[in-house]
Amino acid sequence: MFDAEKFIQESMEGIREQVGEGSAIIALSGGVDSATAAILMHQAIGRHLVAVFVDHGFMRKGEPEEIERIFGDELGMNIVSLDVKERFYSALKGVTDPEEKRKVIGELFIRVFEEEAEKMKAEYLVQGTIAPDWIESMGGIKSHHNVAGLPSGMQLKLVEPLRDIYKDEVRKVARELGLPKEISERMPFPGPGLAVRILGEATPEKVSIVREANAIVEEEIQRAGLEPWQALAVLLGEKTVGVKGDIRDYGYTVAVRAVESVDAMTAVAMEMPWSTLKTIQKRVTREIPGVTRVLYDITDKPPATIEFE
Repeated sequence: MFDAEKFIQESMEGIREQVGEGSAIIALSGGVDSATAAILMHQAIGRHLVAVFVDHGFMRKGEPEEIERIFGDELGMNIVSLDVKERFYSALKGVTDPEEKRKVIGELFIRVFEEEAEKMKAEYLVQGTIAPDWIESMGGIKSHHNVAGLPSGMQLKLVEPLRDIYKDEVRKVARELGLPKEISERMPFPGPGLAVRILGEATPEKVSIVREANAIVEEEIQRAGLEPWQALAVLLGEKTVGVKGDIRDYGYTVAVRAVESVDAMTAVAMEMPWSTLKTIQKRVTREIPGVTRVLYDITDKPPATIEFE
């Protein structure tokens, strides 16, 4: 049985041995993995760690502000926030292949961190990589940006304290470390963010649509008292015919997905209440211009992955 307290003690010893008096920066995304790795590192090496939050333009609604409040104001971490949306939008212009998207994002992430590390004279890059990330990447299922997206010739030395554990174990560590429930229990979110919840090119317009759709899905699931492992909205690639106000419309389709799982290696589609699905559908089509249709995905993993890309 996994012992979170023992894991923390052994991890901090390993971190201190690996990093020593060196300095490190951590890629802080606000998700439970990077947050847990950040607090673990913070407790192990203190002032030698700087948390770097990169706003690549694909974050959830209100997430940049939430990250600064929780990790800076409440947890007292040293945070540097970078607004590099335009760099990422530019790099992804015309990119439609999901694997290519992940690799472009992964490489640009590292380049941004290398630039910051050089300014700070940091030697180490900390990532919240967990076991399913490298298992899926090495197995060819999908490339995680923090594994297969890492560029060759990277100058920073990697520190991955959570590399050998699974999501349910990460949550136990987060609780043991005292992270607020809004972080320790939050639903998983992909490293490349909303870019991989858009089928095809991730344009600013499409990001705006899928950001609002994801916010609606999370709000209504919380309001209904449901506790899926993960719930999300995806913007599909093609438009379909619809009707708004007795006028023919030609708009986007949003797919909603909610699954139950333990470790993300397998998952079962959640039997969502019809009333909740109808509420989500009504809000998405009414509140988001350009969306005319909402679908619900009932596919398990396998054969599907949890995210669409």
